[in-house]
Amino acid sequence: MRTEILRYMEKNSRVNLEELAVLLGTDEVTIANEIAQMEKEKIICGYHTLIDWDKTGEESVTALIEVRVTPQRDKGFDRIAERIYNFPEVNSVYLISGAYDFLIILEGKTLKEISRFVSEKLAPIDSVMTTATHFILKKYKDHGTILTPKAKAERVLVMP
Repeated sequence: MRTEILRYMEKNSRVNLEELAVLLGTDEVTIANEIAQMEKEKIICGYHTLIDWDKTGEESVTALIEVRVTPQRDKGFDRIAERIYNFPEVNSVYLISGAYDFLIILEGKTLKEISRFVSEKLAPIDSVMTTATHFILKKYKDHGTILTPKAKAERVLVMP
C-alpha cells in the first residue's frame, strides 16, 4: 500500500484522502496514519509548493549548473556535495552520470546573481574542476504539473 500512496502523492499536488482510500480499497484514517508514519520515518521528506513565477510579475531565473569535481580520498563525492548543498541559494544537488559529476539547481533574481554565485562561491571550491551553467528559458511542465494551457483546436473555415 505504501508504494501506491507514494506514487499517488508524487503525481498529485494535493492529496485527496477520500479518493486515495477508494482507489486502495481502505478507509481515510488508514491512509492518513500511513502517511504520518512515512513522514516520521523520513520516507516522505517534505512537501513543496509549485509556483508559476511567470504569472507573478516577479523576476526569477532558474539555472542548471553541471559541475565536474575531483572526488576526495576516502570521502568520494559526499563531502563536496555537502559543501555545495549548504549554500542557501542552492535548491537541489544531484550526483549524476556522464561528463559531469553533479547537477545543481539554483534560483535567483537575475542572471548576474547566478553568475556571481558560480564565480564567487562554487568555482573557488578546491575540488571543482569545471562548471557549465544552463538557464531555463521557459517551463512547460514541472513536478508533473503542466504550466502552459493547451491551445484550443481551431478549425479553419472552408468556403465553397
